[in-house]
Amino acid sequence: MRLFLLTAVVMVAFAANSLLNRAGLLQPGMDAISFGTLRLVAGAGVLGVLFWLRQRRRPQGTRPVIGVRGVLPLLLYIYGFSAAYGALDAGLGALVLFGCVQLTMFIAAIAQGEVLSMRRLLGATVAFGGLVLLLAPMGAGAAISLPHAAAMAAAGIGWGVYSLLGRGAPDPLAATATNFAGAAVLGMGASLGLALWQGLPMPPPAGVALAVLSGAVTSGLGYAVWYQILPQLRASTAAIAQLTVPVIAVLAGVLLLGEALSAQALLAAAVVLSGVLLSLSGARRS
Repeated sequence: MRLFLLTAVVMVAFAANSLLNRAGLLQPGMDAISFGTLRLVAGAGVLGVLFWLRQRRRPQGTRPVIGVRGVLPLLLYIYGFSAAYGALDAGLGALVLFGCVQLTMFIAAIAQGEVLSMRRLLGATVAFGGLVLLLAPMGAGAAISLPHAAAMAAAGIGWGVYSLLGRGAPDPLAATATNFAGAAVLGMGASLGLALWQGLPMPPPAGVALAVLSGAVTSGLGYAVWYQILPQLRASTAAIAQLTVPVIAVLAGVLLLGEALSAQALLAAAVVLSGVLLSLSGARRS
C-alpha cells in the first residue's frame, strides 16, 4: 500500500508541473526563460539539500557516483516545457510531452538493436497517429499552436533522452542533483545574458512562487521520491503508472484552470494512451 500511495503522489506531482507551468505563464510579465531558470534553481536547491543529508548519514569515505551527461537534455526539457506553456493548455501539453517521451524511448530501443514485437510496433504507430490527430486543424478554432507544440515535442525528446541516460544509474539522487545543479548554472548564465542583451522583465511575485513550487516540490522532491521507488516497480508497472499523468493534467486543467476540452482532444488522448498501452502490452509479451 505504501508503494502504491507513493507512486500515486509522484504521478500527481508530475501532472502538477504542467498546471504550475501553465498557471505561471498566464501571470502578466512572466516569461518562459525566467520560469524555467527559477524552476531549475529551486529544484537544484532541494535536491542538493537531500543529497547533503544523505551523505551525512553515510559512512565516511563513501563517495557518490556523479555524472553530468544529462545536463543538456534536462535543459532542453525544462525550457521547451516552459516555452510550450505560453500557449498550450496544461492537459494538451502533458499529452504531447508524454507521447514524445514514449516515442523517443521507442526509437532508442530500435537504434540499440532491441527486437520489437508486432504489438509494440503497432502500439507506437497508433500513439503517433494520436499526436497527429491532436495537432491537425479540424474546424474553426480547433487548431493548436504548432510552434508551442514543437517546443513541447522538443521537451519530450529531452526528457526521453534524460531518462535513457539515467536508466540504471548507480546513484540516481547524486546524478539528478548534479544534473540539476549544472543545468541551473547554465540556465542562470543564459538568463543573465538575455537580460543584459534585450532585457527580461522583472517576473511577478505570483509567477516566481509558482516556479519555485514547481522546481522545489513537484520537480525536486517528486524526482527524488520517484527514483527512490523506481527500483521497486516493474518496468511495465512504472510505464503504465505514467499513463495517468496526462489524464490527471487534463482533468485538473479543466477543474482548476477552466480549460476547455474539445472532442478532438479527447479522441486524440484516447488514441495516444491506447497506443502506449498496446505497446506496453507487447513489451511484456516479448
